[in-house]
Amino acid sequence: MTVNQSKWHDAAKAHRFVGKSLIGGKLVDAQSGKTFGTINPATGQVLTEVASLDVADVDAAVRSARAAFESGSWSRRAPAERKKILQRFAELMHEHAEELALLETLDMGKPISDALSVDVPGSANTISWYAEAVDKLYDEIAPTPDNVLAMITREPLGVVAAVVPWNFPLLMASWKLGPALAAGNSVILKPAEQSPLSAVRLGQLALEAGIPEGVLNVVTGFGETAGKALGLHMDVDAVTFTGSTQVGKFFLGYSAQSNMKRIALECGGKTPHIVMADCGNLDEAATAAAFGIFFNQGEVCNAGSRLLVQESIKDEFIEKVIAVGKTLEPGDPLDPSIKLGAIVTEEQMNRVLGYIGIGKEEGARLIAGGQRVRTESGGYFVEPTVFDDVKNDMRIAQEEIFGPVLATITFKDPEDAVRIANDSIYGLAAAVWTDNINTALNTARRLRAGSVWVNNFDESNVTVPFGGYKQSGIGRDKSLHAIEKYTELKTTWIKLR
Repeated sequence: MTVNQSKWHDAAKAHRFVGKSLIGGKLVDAQSGKTFGTINPATGQVLTEVASLDVADVDAAVRSARAAFESGSWSRRAPAERKKILQRFAELMHEHAEELALLETLDMGKPISDALSVDVPGSANTISWYAEAVDKLYDEIAPTPDNVLAMITREPLGVVAAVVPWNFPLLMASWKLGPALAAGNSVILKPAEQSPLSAVRLGQLALEAGIPEGVLNVVTGFGETAGKALGLHMDVDAVTFTGSTQVGKFFLGYSAQSNMKRIALECGGKTPHIVMADCGNLDEAATAAAFGIFFNQGEVCNAGSRLLVQESIKDEFIEKVIAVGKTLEPGDPLDPSIKLGAIVTEEQMNRVLGYIGIGKEEGARLIAGGQRVRTESGGYFVEPTVFDDVKNDMRIAQEEIFGPVLATITFKDPEDAVRIANDSIYGLAAAVWTDNINTALNTARRLRAGSVWVNNFDESNVTVPFGGYKQSGIGRDKSLHAIEKYTELKTTWIKLR
């Protein structure tokens, strides 16, 4: 064990986990006394017991959020004051970066190097960016006759439930909290039951920064209990959700069954990563293709899980991708040199392995990986896996696997590539590699996806919107456009005498 690796293991042993929820500024247990174990994916061992909240607890959280909103302690606070507090919140996240990164790694198995260099700074910077935006958003005056003043103003929605996934617990929470809090809402954050620990710590830091009690509540528990209760609650004004398309549809149904609350969804994806024969740097493209599916163990909604390669370069290109994949051997997530960690749960690992079996049964050719590894650790590790000879109607090309499994499909020309790429229920993201500007722009315009990368993959920042077409979701995270999800437009029509 290296010195750096030992440092993180020592920190993990010394850490005192908080297994409670946060309601009204207080750490609380479930009223029922129920708990559930959150598991370290690298060892299969229970990290700690966490409060398992249900309908009564969710109702208490909603009451707390509503009371805080109606009090105006946050919703009517001057924008410059909200800005200052949110900036302090972001600063505290930076100050506690190692602690937050450790919680992310222990809870969901991602490499500590990624948690420390990607997840935590990205989360803090998101909060900071929306803090800066608070006092730079202007309302409007409509063009009217001289005897009329028509004002168009934005107001916070009220109580927002943010239900976030386990693959990027902290980052996805920040994508929701940043604009929702900046707009003046009260928020109930419901982390995935697989990864609840960083959310509770985040709530504590928000209180320390000066966000009033009740403005940010954290509800731990299962999706079918706590999540469903939020979706059906008559006093929740909006649900913003990132996760599977199936669960996204549940929330649409909950809205219809309750108070027609606003629903914003960022759901599944099956991103086509297109490499044209005229790509001038196949090595760069191959590295991007490998990391595009193997980063974060493939547990990424916009992972480049479908690799579309033009026929004339297919064999050469796949060899390059496999070569990169071989450098990404799964290992101890607390080892800073490791780039591939553990799958989040045993259930998810078995799902991934099941899809690898389906791919072979369907006639795709397994040319790299495909096995569970590091079984002696007790953890849930799957090696980088590559299929060739995949047809786009195969399940491994149509269904979201959420693991390090790449399906390679060949195409004849750009027209064929676009047809294959768009033949999906999803439309979250896409990428194209070509040195021909006409091919690049024409292809990008025709791809039905919320994000299209040209000669790169997954490069982005908070200034641009993120979300999908079709069954990949409704609405956008990031950028100023995200604030639209958390505000109502009001027209005030004044007739002058």
